[in-house]
Order: sequence, then structure tokens, then C-alpha cells
Amino acid sequence: MGKRTNNAVWDGKRWRIAVQKDGVRKYFYSSKPGKRGKCEANAKADRFLDEGVADDTRRVDDLYKEFIKDKELSTCARNSYNIQNRYDNYVKPIVGGRRLSTLTTVDIQHVINKAFGKGLAEKTLKNLRGDLSAFLKYCRLQSLTTLTAEGVTIPASAKRSQKTILQPSDLQILFSHENTMYRGKVVYDYWIHLYRIAVLTGMRPGELIGLRWCDIHDGIIHITRSVNVDQEVTQGKNRNAIRPVYITPHIKRELDQQYLLTENCQTVFEVPTTDMLRDHWKRYAEFNGITKTTLYEMRHTFVSVAQALPEGLVKKIVGHSQSMDTWGTYAHLLDGQGSDTAARLEIVFDSIIK
Repeated sequence: MGKRTNNAVWDGKRWRIAVQKDGVRKYFYSSKPGKRGKCEANAKADRFLDEGVADDTRRVDDLYKEFIKDKELSTCARNSYNIQNRYDNYVKPIVGGRRLSTLTTVDIQHVINKAFGKGLAEKTLKNLRGDLSAFLKYCRLQSLTTLTAEGVTIPASAKRSQKTILQPSDLQILFSHENTMYRGKVVYDYWIHLYRIAVLTGMRPGELIGLRWCDIHDGIIHITRSVNVDQEVTQGKNRNAIRPVYITPHIKRELDQQYLLTENCQTVFEVPTTDMLRDHWKRYAEFNGITKTTLYEMRHTFVSVAQALPEGLVKKIVGHSQSMDTWGTYAHLLDGQGSDTAARLEIVFDSIIK
């Protein structure tokens, strides 16, 4: 237990005590009159000395506002908006008015369970748990709590969103048909090579939109940025998003064809907006009789095709985090395995496309 050599003093309005730990001086207060208030102020000081917890009177709602503002400085506006939206709908009604000091792991689990009861899918529940975990970490760094989200679980029966992938017959059409319907006319689809490279690499739509010709050299696509739906340029979804993708003959063929279209441009695909790209893909798929999928589901198509390879060779290609379950537990690529994986993928895609 930390050693406190002084006691709280009444200043006419409240009890006040100052203590110091590791060179940090903190003040603690209680507005309760009498011995009860003095003991409360002393207890706060003792807790700071014992656990490093500096203040236990602030409410979750006030701290969450600060947390989101901090997120706005380190992430894109879209991400902070989503955090705010999840807080307003699922966290604030349950614990927003609570003092941080009274919060327990049971309360955090209750937030998840109530959100589950409203029909949220597993992925959204995981995002919500991630928000709460990051919030508590933010508070711990300020010595405001020692609480963590460890042990908080997602209900096993939480629904999983169903993903649609392109089947072999769809891929054969994709790699042999270049036309689409636009304003009642059959025309060449300007982004056909983007669709194909999405399937061949597992790159996210935003990563493809943000790709520049200077990112492609030495037989590798160096993914360093992404463009979100708000046209913000970011470093990607997470730190694993920055990664190399080895260029196979199939990928090179599509890049070479695309270069003829945009050789004088900085960006590879020249996509004005994500909405426009989505609409073009939808038109192309409908015109050519391809299974209805989203551009992001081409990434799932890639992972499905790549299941023919050992799972450890695929994770780093798609830029998943260690906690993300592509098939199970991940392992990093070893030196030299990148080009080997590319060669194996070429064989798999070659057998499907041809």
C-alpha cells in the first residue's frame, strides 16, 4: 500500500488533499461535509498511490467525448463517426451516466449483451467491444481506472453476415469479357482491370483506388494508402494494411493493360468516387450475368480461392491483423515466402480462369 503522510483539509467548501507519486502531484476532493467527506478524499488519494488511479468522479459520457476527440486526431473522420454512432446507440443508454469508478466488467458485458439483443451481427458486436476496450485503455493511460475489457465475450449465437463470392464460372466471365452496358450502349468497361486485380490480389476497394504507379516497382505492389467513402486518404484499415503484394503474370498482364489507359496519371485507376465505382461494377456484373456481389466481396473471393494454399501464406497478403480470423490462427510470412506464395496463387487462378 502507498504511504500517505498527510490528511485531507477542509477549505470551507470541500475536503482537499494533495499527494505525489513518481514525481506526479495530484489533488483529490470531496464535497461531503464531516468525517465521511474527509475519509472519501483520503481514500481517493490512497487509491492513486496504490493503483495509480488519479480520479474516480468523472462520468463515462464526459470521458467518452474526450476519447472520441482523441480518436479524431489519430484516425479518419469516418472511423470516429462510427465510434460515436455506436456509443450513442449502444453504450450511452446503458452506462453513459455512470461514474467511471463504479464501472465493472459485468457492465461492459451488459452493453454487449443488450446490443446483441437488438439484433447486431457478430462483426458489429466485435467493433463495439473494440471501442470499449480502446476507451478503457485511454482511461488507464490517464490513470483514471484499472478496468479492462478482458473476459468480455460475444454471444456464441450472434449472427454472422453472409458473404457472396464469385464462382469459377463468374471468374471465367470476368477474365474474358471487357464490355458493359452504359446509357443503353455496349461499351468497354474502363475499370475492368481493377475488378480483375481485386480478385487476383485480395486488395480492398479503397486500397485499389489509392494505388499509384510509384507504388509498383521491383515486381511488388507496395500498399501504403487507402481512400475511404468520404474520399479521405488514410494509411489503411490497420497497421497490417501496409504490406507488399507480389506481382504474378496474371496481375502483371492486367497492370500493363491499365497502364495503357492511365500512363500519364499518378493514380493507377483514376476513380473519382467510390459510389461511381460501385455503380460501374454493378452494371458490369448485371450485363455479363455474374453473381451479384460487392467489390469488397471480391476480397472474400480471393481468400476462398487461396484456401488451396497453406493458411499461413495468405494472411499477410490480405493485410489481416493477428486477431483477425481468416481461417484460424495466423502466422507471419517468412523471408522468401512472398514470391513462393505468388507462384502458387498463379497456378490456382490459372486453373480456374483457363
